[in-house]
This record gives sequence, C-alpha cells and structure tokens, in this order.
Amino acid sequence: MKLHSLIRKLARILGIERFYAWILEREVREGNIPEHVAVIMDGNRRWASERGLPKHEGYYYGANKVEELLKWSRDLGIKTLTLYALSLENLRRPKEELETIFKVMEEKADMLIDKEILREEGIRFKVIGDTSPLPKSLREKLKALEDSTKNCSSGFLNLAISYSGRREIVEAVKRIAALVKEGKMSPEEVNERVVEENLFTSHLRKSDPDLIIRTSGEFRISGFLLWQSAYSEFVFMDVYWPDFRKIDFLRAIRTYQKRDRRFGL
Repeated sequence: MKLHSLIRKLARILGIERFYAWILEREVREGNIPEHVAVIMDGNRRWASERGLPKHEGYYYGANKVEELLKWSRDLGIKTLTLYALSLENLRRPKEELETIFKVMEEKADMLIDKEILREEGIRFKVIGDTSPLPKSLREKLKALEDSTKNCSSGFLNLAISYSGRREIVEAVKRIAALVKEGKMSPEEVNERVVEENLFTSHLRKSDPDLIIRTSGEFRISGFLLWQSAYSEFVFMDVYWPDFRKIDFLRAIRTYQKRDRRFGL
C-alpha cells in the first residue's frame, strides 16, 4: 500500500494522473454504464494506522469520500448506488470506534439534510439493515434523511448499516412464512419474485447490482447482498477506501465493461 501511495503521489505531481483520468473517462463513457453499483468501503482503519493516526480517525476521511463517489456516479449516469458502511458483526468493535462511526454518520446525515444535496438531485436515500441496535439519535437522523427524500425517483442511494446478508434473507423468509400461515399465500406461490419483494432492497427498480467494488485489497464479500449479487460482477481493488480516487472508480467500471456477462448462458 505504501508503494502504491508513493506512485499515486508522484503521478499527481507530474500531471500524469489527470491526463490518464481524462482519457479513461472518455473511454468509459463510450461503453455500457452500469445502472446499479455497490461498494464495500473497506480499509479506513488501516489507512489511518499507516499515517500514525488513531484507527477511528479514518472514518472521517472515508465519509468525505462518499460525497465524491456520489458525484462521480451521477456524472456518469449511474442510477443506483449501494454502500456497505457497517455490518451487523461490526457492532462488536470497541466502543470508542463505534462512537466515532455513529458521530460521523450523524454529521453527514445532518449535512445532507441541510444542504438538500440529495433532494435537489432527485435521489432517494434509504437505509438497509437492522437499525434497532443503533443509537436513537442516529436512527432519528437517518429517518429524517429518508423522509426528506421519499418522493425522489431520479436515483437511489442505499446505505447498508448494521447489515447482514444472511439476516436479510432470514427476515424475508419469516415474512413469507407469516403470509403462508395466514393463508394469504400458498407454498406453491413462493418464487424468486416473492423473495425479492421481501428483501431490504425491494424499493429499488433494479435491486441486483451490476458491479460490486471492494476496496483495501481483501477478496471476500463479507455477507453483502448475498441474494442480489448472484450475477454481479466483482472488482477487488488494492486501495484503502479513504484513498479511493475517481481514476480507481473509472478503472473498476472499465473492467466491468470488458467482461462478458452471460448470466449462465
């Protein structure tokens, strides 16, 4: 990671990075732009540690990157962005770290409400996950952001918080089982469409991501969108989330564009 950081810094100084980004963006715009992109935002703590900062400080820098990613996505015409911010398992992390994460989320929610960034762009914000373990103040701010954008339909920004793909599927099964028990549906009527209608992403026009990006160099999906990702394309990038640049985003999309999506055919 340190070598990569030095190379990126040198490229910026020489002006190479900006020129390459310009060429890359032109190439990407001529290709098939994914409608739904999901990102596993990983590496905040390691990024901070390598800079001699307290581990939880990385979340402040990572949160600022979300605003940039949102802009890059809108500029390219990507309609849906789903971000993995905090897994259900992450709630077992140290109290100080969680308090920082919650504080950052509250501040960003307030900023998005005050500046009306999402509403002006017509973007609907939605939290996916079990928010009940979260602090009441954070739940209220996230709900306020959802309410302020509930009538928007030009795009979607989903934030996976206290999320577990297994839990999502279990909860969907419970809801379907209740419908069967109440006589509102027979077991024979249960199909993929019914399952999808009971997932956290049921509000989306396209719940299955075309592309899923994971930063930090890790090669796993950590329970993210287990049902929805059945035919998603994955790109794993060797860069920590706070260092994620537009050029990295464009490279991931170009990689997606070069793949042959046969969907089993």
